[in-house]
Amino acid sequence: MNHLETGDDKKASVSTINRRQALSATAGLVGVALAPRLPAPIPPRQLRIWAFGDAHVGTDLAEGRQSLAIALQQSEQGDDEGAVPFEWDFAINVGDLSGAHESPTDDEGREVVRQYAVLRNHPREAVYDICGNHDRNAVGEPEAEWFRRWIDPLGEHPETSGVDVRNRPYPIEGTWERYRFRVGNLLFLMMSDRNEPTQTIGRGALGGNPAGVVTGETFEWWKQQVLEHPDAIVVSAHHYVLKNTTVASGDWEGFEKDEHGNWKSKFHGYYPEGTPRGASYLYWVNSQEDSGAFERFLSEHPGAVALWLGGHTHAQPNARVGNKTHIETRWGTHFLNVCALTRYHVRRTSRPMSRLLTFTEGSPLVVVQCYLHTKDFALRGWYRKAERTLMLPKPFRWDT
Repeated sequence: MNHLETGDDKKASVSTINRRQALSATAGLVGVALAPRLPAPIPPRQLRIWAFGDAHVGTDLAEGRQSLAIALQQSEQGDDEGAVPFEWDFAINVGDLSGAHESPTDDEGREVVRQYAVLRNHPREAVYDICGNHDRNAVGEPEAEWFRRWIDPLGEHPETSGVDVRNRPYPIEGTWERYRFRVGNLLFLMMSDRNEPTQTIGRGALGGNPAGVVTGETFEWWKQQVLEHPDAIVVSAHHYVLKNTTVASGDWEGFEKDEHGNWKSKFHGYYPEGTPRGASYLYWVNSQEDSGAFERFLSEHPGAVALWLGGHTHAQPNARVGNKTHIETRWGTHFLNVCALTRYHVRRTSRPMSRLLTFTEGSPLVVVQCYLHTKDFALRGWYRKAERTLMLPKPFRWDT
């Protein structure tokens, strides 16, 4: 006889199945709970370096804009117009804090110090500065007097600059003109621009006197540092890049011709007496015009210098001049034009921007991002079309 399932039987059957399923599920959960929990992997430690230049504080201030302060505040706090804050461990400023065409003034120096003081999450000393062509004093004045008094990388004049070298995240060794510091296996070689002693026409007649300069002593120091540290990832910084490396860094590429075939200003002011041929690159070395000294060394020691940070030529983020962009590689060295923060100094081509370089422990790659500080070119914040990933000669290490 077939057994007819009653309602009570159905309830009991369902109840039994549910209990069995529940017990089975619970047993699974108990098994999961009892399984050893593996620790979450610790992400590799990173180093973030913010690189910028060419704030030309006085020029923008005359237009009601605080070029340096705006960028510093955006980096730490963002702003109400879409700029996002970002993390950085220290910064490198490649020069031209002044916008002066004559010698820079103490009033502009005080303004630079005031704008640096907006930093809240970093000490002023977390920014490592070098001298640009507009930061020079005029011929006949004490060399780099303004730069040493107000920007003061060595902390020689804390009463004016407010710089206390004890607050440097990484201590420096050297002089105002050339100094070094290390971060893990990264070696930073910082070189300032200065007046060329063979040139007797000064800043007033030549505006910013744009051709780049280092002394023979600085070049020899740089060579020695590179050769003595083959274990290091060498990062060089100067206000200028080398010839034919980044955007508009070739002969005469700082200018354009008018309808009559005569040179006129474009990226740089045209002054016939001011060696305009080399206005866009490091032109004078050891008082030799277009010496090629750095270029020859790098061609003979490919990859000995990993990165060269510079500025000076203000160009839009997507600019290409002489078939060169803001980031190019020659002789195994990656050259980066990281400027400019100004909007009004050479207003035709200046679009405020900077770069963030991210190094990762154990990785031979560095990620370079472009940050736009205004909406003149695109939305404020990261401009992803300009982002690059570059190969280093060896992995970055915190401990050496």
